[in-house]
Amino acid sequence: MYSDTTRILEMVEDVSSTVIAKNTSDTDKFARWPEQGIRALQAAGLGGLTVPIEYGGLGFGTETLAKVCETIGRHCASTSICFGMHCVGSAVIASKVTDFQQDNYLTPICEGKHITSLSLSELGSGSHFYLPQTKMVNTGDGNYIVEGEKSFATNGGRADSYVVSAVVNEPGQAIGKFNCVIIPGDSDGLDWGPNWAGLGLRGNSSRNLSLNKVKVSENQILGNEGDQIWYIFNVITPYFLTAIAGAYLGLARAAIDEVKAHITNRKYSFNGKTLASSSVIQHQMGTMWAKYARVRALLYWATQCYDKGIADNQLDLFSAKAEIAETVIEIVNDGMTFCGGTAYREESNLYRMLRDARAAHIMSPTTDMLRIWVGRSILDQPLLTDT
Repeated sequence: MYSDTTRILEMVEDVSSTVIAKNTSDTDKFARWPEQGIRALQAAGLGGLTVPIEYGGLGFGTETLAKVCETIGRHCASTSICFGMHCVGSAVIASKVTDFQQDNYLTPICEGKHITSLSLSELGSGSHFYLPQTKMVNTGDGNYIVEGEKSFATNGGRADSYVVSAVVNEPGQAIGKFNCVIIPGDSDGLDWGPNWAGLGLRGNSSRNLSLNKVKVSENQILGNEGDQIWYIFNVITPYFLTAIAGAYLGLARAAIDEVKAHITNRKYSFNGKTLASSSVIQHQMGTMWAKYARVRALLYWATQCYDKGIADNQLDLFSAKAEIAETVIEIVNDGMTFCGGTAYREESNLYRMLRDARAAHIMSPTTDMLRIWVGRSILDQPLLTDT
């Protein structure tokens, strides 16, 4: 008897192999947002993956999100991260949802009619996404005016809404004291920067955003005053780390599959044997698999602990993303070496994977930041400081 998760993963694999994989090359080559893949995932009923059942969603937590992102990531890292950020944003909205937010955001999300995303990072604060400088001014009539600059917003210019962080414009604000607000993608005052044309993850539509006197109502504010740190560590960071880690785990597996295909098909002309017959190559493949299996076990252990509320689950989640970021680069680098000159051609899959993998370290929270957070937690030091 199949579990609900098994059925979900079968659906994701079907969409990934029949729709997403066909567009992976063009997504990368033309830096094209993977609309066909995203729409196919929505049409399959997966839009509300991380929305609780009582709000019309599928009710899955971080473990299933990790497996979904891994499955998609084996076919296209860009699509995996784009859909993953939608799932993160959905979980954030759902965590303390109001009737207004249910009707205007969660219901359309679960019906497959609405894509959401996050817009937290800023050029001025870098990886310290919990120190936004974007301002919210209370107009006194139940509305707010939002002004500021955001950077590297995944699904930028493509999503129907964005979860944006902003500081209420009051003096003496404590570090990390900010609001999250849902801003519709068609709001007046949103000015998107140039299309993303980066080294890797070229389909992410990761764009800068200027908010020029964007008007929002108090109904679009998430949670209550003082909830912001709760959002960071209980929803935003765990779900974000899970989505990113899952996508890169899938990329690591895809690299292993690519290497296997090369090794089993490459024959020496002088004896007719394949590279797979070499005990040295067999040993190297075994080592590569062990690296993948180790971090996969860590991620699924960490997400299970988070979903079950087991103590210290955050340390394992922090470590899982950091370990996967290092491991995926190691595996793809090894794959480039195993496959030789053919891997260095611009059109090779490993060439694309190498470029995609390089972003793993810098997607905030960065690898260095996560190591510091784990160390601070162990040493009973405050996590969020400005250093």
